[in-house]
Amino acid sequence: MDIEKILTIAAPPARVWELLLDPEVMGACIPGMQSVEVLSPTEYKALIAVKIAFVSAKFRLRTTILEQRAPLYLRCEGTGEDASVASSLRQQSEMFLAEQADGGTELRVKVKVDVLGRLGSFGLSVMKTKADRMWDEFGQNLSKRIAPPAELPPPSIAPERAPSPAVGAVPQAIPGPSHRARVIEAIQRSPAPKGWWPRLLASLSRRSDPACAHHIRIELMREGATITVHWPLEAAGECAALLRDCLLPAAKE
Repeated sequence: MDIEKILTIAAPPARVWELLLDPEVMGACIPGMQSVEVLSPTEYKALIAVKIAFVSAKFRLRTTILEQRAPLYLRCEGTGEDASVASSLRQQSEMFLAEQADGGTELRVKVKVDVLGRLGSFGLSVMKTKADRMWDEFGQNLSKRIAPPAELPPPSIAPERAPSPAVGAVPQAIPGPSHRARVIEAIQRSPAPKGWWPRLLASLSRRSDPACAHHIRIELMREGATITVHWPLEAAGECAALLRDCLLPAAKE
């Protein structure tokens, strides 16, 4: 089976050549490659998993570089076998690198592959379809290796938080039901006026305070003491959540 493929890469030939001879890069780019072992500067052993139709195989490959003219030409050959599926292969490859006008590289690969045994019984169209898919995936992986890292987006500016209630020590966020006791302890307590007449006068004096027009005033009675909170009017939703958290569980008890 003869295969010829072309890939355009956005990098100069010297950079592409460097990656093609890097076992770690090739191991990450070639689909199904599980391991690569360097025997010498021109010899490699590898384990690659391939699935064609319903047959899965793991070939132990041995590849030798026969000729190289950096950074434009490379010729190699290799053999592999998988006894578990009674299959073997032989391949001869040539790689041609040509510089483009924009500074990129055209990588042209010519491969002659002979597949013997059980996998060799599949038709030529099935084998070429598998080869096309592996080449496309290889090209995508190699391009990702070469492409510069994407620029990080500028940090987003967090929206301003609503001002906290204007009373003593106030919680910074709406606590969940398990923090109900801390909320009550954190709010300044003032003893409730005794009798209805003093309480009425106190209520009228508070209504005449201009600051009250911009806040929600909450008074909670707890064991003879009044818990008073001024909550910003624009944060009414948070105020409602606080009331639900503090009052509803107490009502159930």
